Amino acid sequence: MDAIDIKILGALQTDSSISIAELADRVGLSQTPCWKRIQRLEATGVIEKRVALVSPEKIGLGLTVFVSIETADHSGAWLERFAQFVAAMPEVMEFYRMAGDVDYMLRVVVADMAAYDQFYKRLIDEIPLKNVTSRFAMQRIKSTTAYALPAPSKG
Repeated sequence: MDAIDIKILGALQTDSSISIAELADRVGLSQTPCWKRIQRLEATGVIEKRVALVSPEKIGLGLTVFVSIETADHSGAWLERFAQFVAAMPEVMEFYRMAGDVDYMLRVVVADMAAYDQFYKRLIDEIPLKNVTSRFAMQRIKSTTAYALPAPSKG
Protein backbone atom coordinates (compact mmCIF):
# COMPACT_ATOMS: atom_id res chain seq x y z
CA MET A 1 0.00 0.00 0.00
CA ASP A 2 1.23 3.44 -0.83
CA ALA A 3 0.39 6.87 0.56
CA ILE A 4 -2.64 7.28 -1.71
CA ASP A 5 -4.09 3.92 -0.62
CA ILE A 6 -3.65 5.02 3.01
CA LYS A 7 -5.43 8.32 2.27
CA ILE A 8 -8.29 6.45 0.56
CA LEU A 9 -8.66 4.11 3.54
CA GLY A 10 -8.58 7.00 5.98
CA ALA A 11 -11.31 8.87 4.10
CA LEU A 12 -13.51 5.78 3.68
CA GLN A 13 -13.17 4.84 7.35
CA THR A 14 -14.51 8.28 8.21
CA ASP A 15 -17.33 8.30 5.63
CA SER A 16 -17.82 5.47 3.15
CA SER A 17 -20.73 7.28 1.51
CA ILE A 18 -18.40 9.92 0.06
CA SER A 19 -18.67 10.21 -3.72
CA ILE A 20 -15.85 8.96 -5.91
CA ALA A 21 -15.41 12.51 -7.23
CA GLU A 22 -14.97 13.93 -3.71
CA LEU A 23 -12.68 11.08 -2.65
CA ALA A 24 -10.54 11.40 -5.78
CA ASP A 25 -10.20 15.12 -5.15
CA ARG A 26 -9.16 14.56 -1.51
CA VAL A 27 -6.46 12.05 -2.42
CA GLY A 28 -5.17 13.81 -5.52
CA LEU A 29 -6.33 11.38 -8.23
CA SER A 30 -8.82 11.46 -11.06
CA GLN A 31 -11.98 9.41 -10.58
CA THR A 32 -11.10 6.31 -12.64
CA PRO A 33 -7.74 5.57 -10.94
CA CYS A 34 -9.33 6.25 -7.56
CA TRP A 35 -12.18 3.81 -8.29
CA LYS A 36 -9.69 1.18 -9.51
CA ARG A 37 -7.74 1.51 -6.26
CA ILE A 38 -10.91 1.04 -4.21
CA GLN A 39 -11.79 -2.05 -6.26
CA ARG A 40 -8.27 -3.44 -5.72
CA LEU A 41 -8.49 -2.77 -1.97
CA GLU A 42 -11.82 -4.63 -1.91
CA ALA A 43 -10.56 -7.51 -4.08
CA THR A 44 -7.51 -8.05 -1.86
CA GLY A 45 -9.63 -7.99 1.31
CA VAL A 46 -8.16 -4.78 2.73
CA ILE A 47 -11.66 -3.30 2.54
CA GLU A 48 -13.95 -6.05 3.81
CA LYS A 49 -17.27 -4.25 3.28
CA ARG A 50 -18.93 -0.86 3.51
CA VAL A 51 -21.76 -0.47 6.02
CA ALA A 52 -23.94 2.03 7.86
CA LEU A 53 -23.16 2.39 11.55
CA VAL A 54 -26.33 2.32 13.63
CA SER A 55 -26.76 3.78 17.11
CA PRO A 56 -27.78 0.82 19.31
CA GLU A 57 -29.62 3.07 21.77
CA LYS A 58 -31.75 4.58 19.00
CA ILE A 59 -33.01 1.13 18.03
CA GLY A 60 -33.71 -0.01 21.59
CA LEU A 61 -30.47 -1.87 22.29
CA GLY A 62 -29.22 -0.02 25.33
CA LEU A 63 -27.27 -2.71 27.20
CA THR A 64 -23.76 -3.83 26.27
CA VAL A 65 -22.34 -6.83 28.07
CA PHE A 66 -18.82 -8.21 27.91
CA VAL A 67 -19.00 -11.95 28.52
CA SER A 68 -15.94 -13.97 29.54
CA ILE A 69 -16.23 -17.71 29.05
CA GLU A 70 -14.10 -20.53 30.42
CA THR A 71 -14.53 -24.10 29.25
CA ALA A 72 -13.22 -27.44 30.45
CA ASP A 73 -13.37 -28.89 26.93
CA HIS A 74 -10.79 -27.70 24.39
CA SER A 75 -11.41 -30.30 21.70
CA GLY A 76 -11.80 -29.34 18.07
CA ALA A 77 -15.31 -30.81 17.91
CA TRP A 78 -16.43 -28.82 20.95
CA LEU A 79 -14.92 -25.61 19.56
CA GLU A 80 -16.60 -26.08 16.19
CA ARG A 81 -20.02 -26.65 17.79
CA PHE A 82 -19.54 -23.74 20.23
CA ALA A 83 -18.29 -21.36 17.53
CA GLN A 84 -21.19 -22.16 15.20
CA PHE A 85 -23.78 -21.74 17.95
CA VAL A 86 -22.39 -18.47 19.34
CA ALA A 87 -21.67 -16.94 15.92
CA ALA A 88 -25.31 -17.52 14.96
CA MET A 89 -26.63 -15.60 17.98
CA PRO A 90 -27.66 -12.14 16.70
CA GLU A 91 -26.95 -10.48 20.06
CA VAL A 92 -23.24 -11.34 19.74
CA MET A 93 -21.49 -8.43 18.06
CA GLU A 94 -17.91 -9.66 18.56
CA PHE A 95 -16.54 -13.09 19.44
CA TYR A 96 -12.90 -13.86 20.23
CA ARG A 97 -10.88 -16.90 21.28
CA MET A 98 -8.49 -15.61 23.92
CA ALA A 99 -5.12 -16.36 25.43
CA GLY A 100 -4.84 -16.00 29.19
CA ASP A 101 -7.23 -16.67 32.03
CA VAL A 102 -10.40 -16.82 29.91
CA ASP A 103 -11.00 -18.89 26.81
CA TYR A 104 -13.53 -16.73 24.93
CA MET A 105 -14.75 -13.14 25.06
CA LEU A 106 -18.03 -11.89 23.64
CA ARG A 107 -19.46 -8.41 23.21
CA VAL A 108 -23.21 -8.79 23.46
CA VAL A 109 -25.73 -6.02 22.80
CA VAL A 110 -29.33 -6.39 23.98
CA ALA A 111 -32.29 -4.23 24.93
CA ASP A 112 -32.15 -4.69 28.70
CA MET A 113 -31.37 -7.05 31.57
CA ALA A 114 -34.35 -9.30 30.79
CA ALA A 115 -33.12 -9.71 27.21
CA TYR A 116 -29.63 -10.51 28.47
CA ASP A 117 -31.07 -13.09 30.87
CA GLN A 118 -32.80 -14.81 27.92
CA PHE A 119 -29.53 -14.74 25.94
CA TYR A 120 -27.59 -16.14 28.91
CA LYS A 121 -30.05 -18.98 29.43
CA ARG A 122 -29.89 -19.97 25.74
CA LEU A 123 -26.10 -19.93 25.91
CA ILE A 124 -25.72 -22.10 29.01
CA ASP A 125 -28.51 -24.48 28.00
CA GLU A 126 -26.90 -25.27 24.65
CA ILE A 127 -23.21 -25.68 25.39
CA PRO A 128 -21.42 -27.07 28.48
CA LEU A 129 -19.30 -24.26 29.97
CA LYS A 130 -17.06 -24.12 33.04
CA ASN A 131 -17.62 -20.45 33.91
CA VAL A 132 -19.45 -17.46 32.43
CA THR A 133 -18.73 -13.98 33.76
CA SER A 134 -20.79 -10.99 32.64
CA ARG A 135 -19.60 -7.40 32.85
CA PHE A 136 -22.15 -4.69 32.14
CA ALA A 137 -21.09 -1.47 30.46
CA MET A 138 -22.43 1.61 32.23
CA GLN A 139 -21.30 4.16 29.64
CA ARG A 140 -19.75 3.97 26.19
CA ILE A 141 -16.89 6.45 26.29
CA LYS A 142 -15.27 5.63 22.97
CA SER A 143 -16.42 3.44 20.13
CA THR A 144 -14.83 3.49 16.72
CA THR A 145 -14.55 1.30 13.68
CA ALA A 146 -11.61 3.26 12.24
CA TYR A 147 -8.19 1.66 12.61
CA ALA A 148 -4.99 3.64 13.08
CA LEU A 149 -3.49 3.31 9.61
CA PRO A 150 0.14 2.37 9.04
CA ALA A 151 2.58 4.82 7.58
CA PRO A 152 2.89 4.35 3.82
CA SER A 153 5.63 1.93 2.80
CA LYS A 154 8.68 3.44 1.13
CA GLY A 155 9.77 2.22 -2.25
